[in-house]
Amino acid sequence: MKTLYLMRHGETLFNQLQLIQGWCDSPLTELGRSQAEQARAYFEQNGIHFDYLYSSTSERACETLELVSKRSDYKRLKGLKEFNFGRMEGKPEYLHPNRRSEQKGHGDFYLQYDGESDSQLEERVKQTIDTLVEEAEEGATILAVSHAGAIMSFFRQFKAAVLPDSPISNCNIFKYEIKEGHFALAELMTRFIHKIPKSFKLN
Repeated sequence: MKTLYLMRHGETLFNQLQLIQGWCDSPLTELGRSQAEQARAYFEQNGIHFDYLYSSTSERACETLELVSKRSDYKRLKGLKEFNFGRMEGKPEYLHPNRRSEQKGHGDFYLQYDGESDSQLEERVKQTIDTLVEEAEEGATILAVSHAGAIMSFFRQFKAAVLPDSPISNCNIFKYEIKEGHFALAELMTRFIHKIPKSFKLN
C-alpha cells in the first residue's frame, strides 16, 4: 500500500482579500505560515515521515511545503497548479459562477476568459497524481501540496458518498490509501488555524 497526503497551501494575501487566485500568486500571510507550522507539528506528533515530496509550481504551495517538511528536496509539478481563471485572475471572488465553486466545479465558464474548463483541470491533476503515485515505491508515504480547486477536482472523480460540507480551508489535508492503483479516502484533516485540528474518518 502507498499513502498520499494531498494538502492545500496556507492562507495567502489574496485569500484574505477574497480575490480570485488560480495561476496568479500571492504570498502566505502570517496565519498561513502558522497553519503550515501546525500541520508540521501534527505530522511530527503522529510520527508521519515522507518518502516523496511534491508541490505545485506556485510559490504559495512551495512555501507551505517547505514550512511543513523543513526540506528542500521536493519536485515542483505544473500539473498540481490551481484552476486557471484566465482574465478573471485577481478579480473579487463574488464573481465566481457559484459560491461553493471548488465543490461544484466551474464547467466551461472560464474558457470565455481564456481560462480552463473543469475537464481540462481534472485531466491534468489526475494524470499528475497517478504518475507520482506510480513512481513511488510500495509502502511509500507521499506529501503533495496543491490548491482547493485542484484537490476537489481530484476528489470529485471518485464520486465519494461524503463530500465536505464547507469549502476546503487552508492547509486541509486529504489522506488517500492506494492499493493496486485504487484510491481510497481514509481521512480528512481540517482547520489548521490556531490549534491541532480534529480529524474524522470517511467510510
